[in-house]
Amino acid sequence: MKEELRRLESAKIPTDHGSFEMITYESDKGDYSPHIAMVSKNFNSANPILVRVHSECITGDLFGSKRCDCGKQLDQSLKRIADEGGVLIYLRQEGRGIGIVNKLKAYNLQDDGLDTREANTALGFPIDERDFEIAINILSDLGVKSIMLMTNNPSKVHAFKSTAIDIVKREEIIIPPCVENLKYLQTKQDDMGHMLGMSIEEVIR
Repeated sequence: MKEELRRLESAKIPTDHGSFEMITYESDKGDYSPHIAMVSKNFNSANPILVRVHSECITGDLFGSKRCDCGKQLDQSLKRIADEGGVLIYLRQEGRGIGIVNKLKAYNLQDDGLDTREANTALGFPIDERDFEIAINILSDLGVKSIMLMTNNPSKVHAFKSTAIDIVKREEIIIPPCVENLKYLQTKQDDMGHMLGMSIEEVIR
């Protein structure tokens, strides 16, 4: 049974990008992997702040996998947030919500010719199972009223509609593709509506 979002422990975290306060939140009682808010030192909730809602990607964020652009998006977001003031919400929703084991199964299906959408549905999952309401609740807990949202994903923009948090601007995060993630990004742009803002075919040349 789902529990209300609850703030847990926090601590100061110095990084290569700047200093943050890491605040942990659980959405299930006794959650082993709580969600995280990385709040910049110059955070000021009285003004529109820069926000990145980033879903966990062990392969890209931790190991630098080239199958996606997640790790580079994370680095770029943390740098900008440290410089300009804001918060990065790190949601523990690996593989668009299907978990690391099923994500690897989906990768194997992609190696056999399916795209990222087809692989998820072939395993019996929706294309995207993530719940962005968690991020909205975390921002509300931090006293945030208006944001500049760093995303290419229209679903994240839509998630904030009819909430108390106002998106004053959407900021794109464009990571040039490589051979290993070209088909993945092409599918996200052409079939999932992600606003990459460029022709992937031209960038890869």
